[in-house]
Amino acid sequence: MSSSPAVFTLLIGGVRAGKSRRALALAHERSSGGRVLFVATAQALDDEMSARIDAHRRERPAHWDTLESPIDLADDIGGAAKQVEYPYVVVVVDCLTLWVSNLLLSLPEDVPIEAGVGARAEVLATVLRKCAARGTHVIVVTNEVGLGVVPPTTLGRRYRDALGHVNQTIAGAADEVSLLIAGLELRLKDRPR
Repeated sequence: MSSSPAVFTLLIGGVRAGKSRRALALAHERSSGGRVLFVATAQALDDEMSARIDAHRRERPAHWDTLESPIDLADDIGGAAKQVEYPYVVVVVDCLTLWVSNLLLSLPEDVPIEAGVGARAEVLATVLRKCAARGTHVIVVTNEVGLGVVPPTTLGRRYRDALGHVNQTIAGAADEVSLLIAGLELRLKDRPR
C-alpha cells in the first residue's frame, strides 16, 4: 500500500476538460505499483459509445482491473474493495455522469430524484469514504452540467437536477475536489492538514 494517507478525490468539469486524463495521472501517482481498480459506468449502447469505451480502455494500463458497473455502483465497489488478500491501492470511478443517466433511465418517471438517485448517492458516498478510511485512494470523475442552459425536456431537467444533487453529495464526502477547465485544474476543496 501507499505510505501516504489515502485521499478521496472528486474531479469535476465540463466535457473534454481533462478530468479522465487527470484521474489516470493521479491513479499512477498514488498507486506506487499497487493494484488499481478502474470502475467504468458507461454502456456500449451504440457504435459511437463503443468506440469511446475502446479509446478509454487503450488509455489505461492493461494490468489494472476493470469493473463495469452501470447501475449498482455502491454494491459493486463495496464488494471489490473487500478483497482482503490483495486489496486495491487505488479505485477510480469514471464517471458519475453516466451512472446518473443509467439510473434515471432505469427508474419510473414518477420516482422522485431523492428516492431514486439521491439515496443511492448517499450510500455510494459512504462506501467511498469507507474505502479511503481503509487506506484506498479513491478518485471519482463527474461532469458539471448545471452551468448551461435549462434543458427543454422534462427528462433533461430531471437529469441535470439529479446529477447536481449527486455531485453535491460526493463533493461533500470527498477530501479533495478539483474543477477542470481546458485541461487546467483549480482546487475547490482540500483535506484539512
